Amino acid sequence: MQRNKTGRTPSGHQFSRLKPAEIDPLAEYGLPSKGEKRLLNHKTQEAYYSKIAERYLAFCTDAGDRDSLQRQFSRLALGDSTNTNTNTSTPLLPAGSTSTPPSSSHSHDSPTPRLPPPSDLSQILSALRKLREALVASSRLDDFTTQVYLFAVRLGILSSSFETYLPSLLYLLRVIHRSPTHPLTSVEYHEVVSYLVLDTACRRGDLAEAYALRNRYKLKDPKVDATLKALVMDDWVSWRRTKRSVDGYRVRLMEFAEPGVRGHVLKAFGRAYLSVGVEYLEEVMGMKWEDMVERFGVGWELNNGRVVIRKIGGRTQ
Repeated sequence: MQRNKTGRTPSGHQFSRLKPAEIDPLAEYGLPSKGEKRLLNHKTQEAYYSKIAERYLAFCTDAGDRDSLQRQFSRLALGDSTNTNTNTSTPLLPAGSTSTPPSSSHSHDSPTPRLPPPSDLSQILSALRKLREALVASSRLDDFTTQVYLFAVRLGILSSSFETYLPSLLYLLRVIHRSPTHPLTSVEYHEVVSYLVLDTACRRGDLAEAYALRNRYKLKDPKVDATLKALVMDDWVSWRRTKRSVDGYRVRLMEFAEPGVRGHVLKAFGRAYLSVGVEYLEEVMGMKWEDMVERFGVGWELNNGRVVIRKIGGRTQ
């Protein structure tokens, strides 16, 4: 077949060497707040959520083992993520609206390396925002809406993205739970309230407001109570014990407050000891000596396996 001088075939079709651009399914839609209307359709919302879930499953599969997945989540952590201790039972996939996070009997105290944020997880969180905006704009209140918002809460917590989980928590409590037809179940309600209280205490550092929320929503949870008490008392031993006994979502929320609790322990060592064995100090702190120097600016001297905190000057004659 020959082309004429205009670059067209005799049949009139124009050739193009450019392949059609491949569009990411999660980037196909824009934000409803910016004028996107296609996501207001209920079937479109459900199809889009399926794509989000598929992408998240692929993300978890590509990450490989659990430790690699934890590092992927830590990459997206906002703010000070120098202490990203993670619970070994952190679920790979946030469960549906009727599931609760599993509990754990132990946790890692070793820090997770900081790496560049993964684009896949960022795209998933961005897509969830679009879907949440669409659900609000379409005034949809049903089991599907609850499932989407719980997914956003859990994924946002795992990735330490309070921009994702905090608005979702508030919408679940202030809008969805007040719906006369589709309120939260007692299990879902307890889960959401406990996350809100822990976020207020650990990330925002507002213990008074955390106790006020606990009383307002009538939360009865020994683990949450133990966490709040440990923060009030600066009790590092109780803090670590509680952290080892909770699920991966709560561990992530507790990590926001951990640098402050650890810093208080270091100050206590500085006031109570002249010197201490480095192995004992590392065991109590749950971190290596080098990390203490880097993260907390510890100016103590390490000498033959002992950390010299203070030196007593010789008596003058």
